[in-house]
Amino acid sequence: MRKAGIAVTEMIPLSVPNFEGNEEAYVLNAVREGWVSTGGAYITEFEKRLAGFLNAPAAACQSGTSAIHLALLECGVCPGDSVIVPTLTFIAAVNPVRYQFAHPIFMDCDESLCMDPIKLKRFCEEECGQKDGRLYYKKTHSQIKAVIVVHVFGNMADMERIMDIADQYGLKVVEDATEALGTFYQEGRYKGKYAGTIGDYGAYSFNGNKIITTGGGGAVVARDDAHLEHMKYLSTQAKDDPHFYVHHEVGYNYRMTNVQAAIGAAQLEMLPEFIGRKKKNYETYRERLSGCQWGRLMGFRDGTDSNKWFYAFELLDDRISVRQAIEALLKQKIQTRAIWGLIHEQTPYRNDAAYQIEKAVMYRNRIINLPCSTHLTYREICYVAEQIERLDQGILEICPGEQKDRSNI
Repeated sequence: MRKAGIAVTEMIPLSVPNFEGNEEAYVLNAVREGWVSTGGAYITEFEKRLAGFLNAPAAACQSGTSAIHLALLECGVCPGDSVIVPTLTFIAAVNPVRYQFAHPIFMDCDESLCMDPIKLKRFCEEECGQKDGRLYYKKTHSQIKAVIVVHVFGNMADMERIMDIADQYGLKVVEDATEALGTFYQEGRYKGKYAGTIGDYGAYSFNGNKIITTGGGGAVVARDDAHLEHMKYLSTQAKDDPHFYVHHEVGYNYRMTNVQAAIGAAQLEMLPEFIGRKKKNYETYRERLSGCQWGRLMGFRDGTDSNKWFYAFELLDDRISVRQAIEALLKQKIQTRAIWGLIHEQTPYRNDAAYQIEKAVMYRNRIINLPCSTHLTYREICYVAEQIERLDQGILEICPGEQKDRSNI
């Protein structure tokens, strides 16, 4: 019989925001000055601080989703065009393609959980044709304008290979860095470059579960300063003359509010500290789970420094399903989650093209995310690791005699 270990009395959440800095002071200042909407000094300050961190100019907007949409607009994605996207991601990375009445083409992942560049290249070579420097999908004859690359859980995608493919086939690259603020290359062609600043455009999210938060909010960066200014213009309803309400383009209500930016300015002051904690907590998990017989803590790409935003644990024992693991850990006051359902299997996208999806299916059926808040304690991590090692006992307690069902996650 196994001995009882560490005990907890309260739920250990998956990922919650951390307000240890000047958030309250800055928000109160914004309220007292009366600047609470899409104008005010904190928006400018937030953009300035974010640009300083990334070494790239940035425009604040309402969400990571709006940032991706603005980037696709700037890519010239029009109705009937196609955009290559990953299937293993949150659906918000793909929905903006449909906003433009364009068609997603779903791509598989590699061992990093990010887009597989080998299959991406094979798809372009075998399933597409080029004419006048443009890439066309043979089955639909639609032009492929762009590729959306998601840096999953803070893990950098293989940007060297992906950028080579994009250059060869004339594709614009939109980096979804919504989970990867602070991840950068340590070596190679892009040494020192942050996720989101390598492609043509980059999108960031400051949702409540991200490494820093503005409640709801995002930002977009661009390689070309003129393109960034145009996206900022579109995000404020395309106002050519704000005093006499002159508009020459269709705009969007995508600008971040000053209250959100006030929170964000304070959060950016804490970003290096938060990244440090994420890394430290990951190392504690890695040490504590090194001998686990049920699975492994997944790593991050060599040659990169990840923000280690989310921790992915891969179940390697066929006797334990994702659903069983989540339910057993929840009973022990540990909140975990499954990885996303594959987008090409979702109702709105079942009729869209999907190319050789294999590894994404495997990882969908194996991965759970572990608690990763920046104020997670050493004791809590040790408790989570202990309960993972006891999964067989926990599953027997909540579902005795139940047979594994990999499809029921």
